[in-house]
Amino acid sequence: MKLFIRWAVMALSVWVSTLIIPGIKVHGGAWSYLWVALIFGLVNTFIGSLLKVLTLPAVILSLGIFIWVINAAMLELTARWSTALDITSFWSAFFAALIISAVSSFINRAFLKVGKNNQN
Repeated sequence: MKLFIRWAVMALSVWVSTLIIPGIKVHGGAWSYLWVALIFGLVNTFIGSLLKVLTLPAVILSLGIFIWVINAAMLELTARWSTALDITSFWSAFFAALIISAVSSFINRAFLKVGKNNQN
């Protein structure tokens, strides 16, 4: 169940980023956002995790800022593999990745906190 909630949260985060950032656009309706969220999640899980481990010295030297560059690259890779997502520039991907991670962390923390309170 948590997996589906996180998937929906990711789709919502992508939607918010398309509202705020002018250089990112998803063609289609809710299914397209879910599709983009699925691809982005898979790309970020497999390729992004590997890149984060391989570039650990750069992440440490940049005090973690390089993680955002990797996330932007994963978002651009998602756009390349999906016909539903268009990104015009690296900076659009960079700021969209920031918004996606901020919105998804905020919503995930809210859901996880509610879930922990209900278990007690």
